[in-house]
Order: sequence, then structure tokens, then C-alpha cells
Amino acid sequence: MISVFVEKENISENIVEITEKADVNHLKNVFRMKEGDKLRVVDGEYEYFCTVVTVEKKEIIAEINEKNSDEYSSARKIDAALGILKNDKMDLVIQKLTEIGVNKIIPTITKRTIVKLKDKKDKWDTVSKEALKQCQGVKLVEISEPVKLSEIDYSQYDLVLLPYECAENTRIKDVLEKTVKTPEKILYLIGPEGGFSEDEVAYLQENNAEVITLGKRILRAETAAIVVGGILINDLE
Repeated sequence: MISVFVEKENISENIVEITEKADVNHLKNVFRMKEGDKLRVVDGEYEYFCTVVTVEKKEIIAEINEKNSDEYSSARKIDAALGILKNDKMDLVIQKLTEIGVNKIIPTITKRTIVKLKDKKDKWDTVSKEALKQCQGVKLVEISEPVKLSEIDYSQYDLVLLPYECAENTRIKDVLEKTVKTPEKILYLIGPEGGFSEDEVAYLQENNAEVITLGKRILRAETAAIVVGGILINDLE
């Protein structure tokens, strides 16, 4: 079923108003939606199964037939701090982490970060919203403003993981198996192209990061980000 994300203020009682220009154009001109067609709407908290009532030039009105709580998001919060990557690579990671259900993405400025940004790109939220529609999720991934490693509050996490090419035999499952209680909130950190410096690794270890290996092969940053997120969500479900 076709899905669209709307802001909460666009939902009142049993009516949904779709007013975002791109969504209206897409539903009208690509999917050829008309009165009586079925539509799935999400607002970041609930999903709504709706019937299209009117299709206008600047808005589409739908009637809510069914409202459901979010059953697609993990109860455990998995955040990813990512060294900022070049445009297409960062977009790819945001898309895939949205699809698998990561809670939050923290664009991170490191010593070896090539891309220089002070503010997050609007495009990142758009990429995430489009991925949410495709994967039938409900909750938007939070994408924070870019921060330095020193600006992350590591104390809020039950577990901090640091994949590192110089790590030896400790794997993700080894760390999870030795934890007395299943962690409810996890942060994993992925360096940019070129990885983290030795000083950064030492700093993260001082902040209780568990250094882990992803195997004998050296993965690209975007691959590592997706692999770690997928393993964690799969193992903790």
C-alpha cells in the first residue's frame, strides 16, 4: 500500500490533510490517486489506513478508517554516530539505517573528516522520510546537527561500540553475551573515510567504548555503518 508521512497537525479526528507539495504531486501524477483509493499515512507515532475523499490541486484529503500504534520500531534504542561522508555515501547510509530501524543518526566531525559542515543538510531528512515510506516504518529517524566526538554524551548509553580495524578477536556477539543485562540504549561509532585516529580511539575507550572487530576484511565506512546496525537490530529483537 502507498505510504505517506504527514505532520501531526495535519491530522484531526478522522481526517488527514496531505499538503506537502512533493507528496501531493507524487500521489496525483505518479500513483494517479483518486477518490475512493486506499492510502497508508504515518505521523511518527501512529499509522493510519485511510480512504481518499478529495484530490485537489494543492492538497489531498483522506478519511481515517483505522488507527494503529507503532509495531515496527524496536523497543531498544540504537543510535549511530557517523563520521560525515561524501554526499552520495552519506545519503546511502541514512537511507539504509532508516530502513533497518536505527533510532538516531549523529553526524560526527572527526580529525579525518573530509566534508566540512556546520549544519546538517535538509536533504538528509528528505532521504530518511522517503526511506520510511518504502520500508513501511512509522517513526522518523532523528538526525542531529553535526557534533564533535567530545560533544556526545556517552553516559546516557548502556553500551558503546567502536568497530576498529586494529581490533583483534572481540565481536559484537561476544560483547552482547557478556553483558549481564540486555542494553536498552546503544551507541555505535563509525569513522569517516580514513577511520578514527589513534588519539580518538583512546578517547572513546576512556569513555567506555568497547572496541570490536567486524572480521578480517576492511569495510568501507558506509558498509560498516549498515552492517553494525543490522547485526544489532537483529540480535536484540
